[in-house]
Amino acid sequence: MNQNEVVDSDEQSLVATSARPEHEVEIPNAPPVRLQTLDLARHIAIAPDGKRYVVATFDDTRMNRGFVTAIFPQQNGYLTLIRLVLGEISHKTPEEALQQHVSLVQLIQQGKLSGFLKSIQ
Repeated sequence: MNQNEVVDSDEQSLVATSARPEHEVEIPNAPPVRLQTLDLARHIAIAPDGKRYVVATFDDTRMNRGFVTAIFPQQNGYLTLIRLVLGEISHKTPEEALQQHVSLVQLIQQGKLSGFLKSIQ
């Protein structure tokens, strides 16, 4: 075979692809936040008492934790107290985790966060 000949092969069809699928999650009255590297979704949830929380869902499969949805308190704009995780839930699939993400944002908006946190402890 000549060096100039083109070979149709799966080996030559290497194309850079995204490591994670893009998920667009829209939640009423919950502004999205710029995603971090492993995030599937990240939103600010505002409770009826005015307290603000960040709900983040991310791929933690490399640490054998599956897809994690976590709640963090928020202060001073977007300063998130990362080491102060209020609650985390792991799921096996990104779809389950994103459903939990939406549910948690809605719980916070309804003022039901404390009851939820008690149920997962």
